[in-house]
Amino acid sequence: MVAVPEGPFLMGGDDPDAFPDDGEGPVREVFVSAFHIDPKAVTNAQFAAFVKATGYRTEAERFGWSFVFAAFVTGEAAHRVLNASVPQAPWWLPVEGADWRHPAGPGTGIGDKRNHPVVHVSWADANAYATWAGKRLPTEAEWEKAARGGLRRARFPWGDEFTPRGQHRCNTWQGEFPRRNTGLDGYLSTAPVDAFRPNGYGLFNTSGNVWEWCADWFSADWHAPEAAHTRRDPAGPGTGASRVMRGGSYLCHESYCNRYRVAARTSSTPDSSTGHLGFRCVA
Repeated sequence: MVAVPEGPFLMGGDDPDAFPDDGEGPVREVFVSAFHIDPKAVTNAQFAAFVKATGYRTEAERFGWSFVFAAFVTGEAAHRVLNASVPQAPWWLPVEGADWRHPAGPGTGIGDKRNHPVVHVSWADANAYATWAGKRLPTEAEWEKAARGGLRRARFPWGDEFTPRGQHRCNTWQGEFPRRNTGLDGYLSTAPVDAFRPNGYGLFNTSGNVWEWCADWFSADWHAPEAAHTRRDPAGPGTGASRVMRGGSYLCHESYCNRYRVAARTSSTPDSSTGHLGFRCVA
């Protein structure tokens, strides 16, 4: 793990491209105590060690299905698509037998992806792994401070330009979403957890690749008022319907979801599991 020093940082953003309902702002000074964080997202190999040691079964395994991006549903998996849909995101297909071991459904595996982030893990799955490892999930404030890598008000972990000197610095959708991905950044799906350059604290892939669960319940406005509990080691509201996700994924594209910006945020219900959602831990 890498150390993140205590101290204040400017959290949130006022980007004109932000989604109004996400509650990225206001930009505010937040103090965060020192902590350690995984430099990389938890890998398939690490999660496999947890499962071997504990016999844990993920929620996707217990439910019997999970969401897979439509372009990846081929072969045997194409015959296992359930009769359901996501109206706002028709590119997600519920596939019977999709889980962390079978990221695109039956007939697929992780043999060549041991160093890729584990996916199809719910918030409870991530929390169970963190507890087993003697760690925990990061608060949203911890995640953002670490993701910024010491930079002040930058849009991305490396600065304000998305592709400095024409170089890709993260794994996101290239082309026209959702029909054509050119793969110009080198990847059509997940990338190894140590792909691309680390940020100033030594963290890899805090933009793109996979969304990462945080400990906090989600609220669009809980953090807005100036108060001790929102400005010093904030831990989010006490209850909620969904948990915070940060960082964006390989499916994010500026045309519909530019949430690979470091201030961007969204949420999902705690039992959600998809092929682009993972996590990292803190201590």
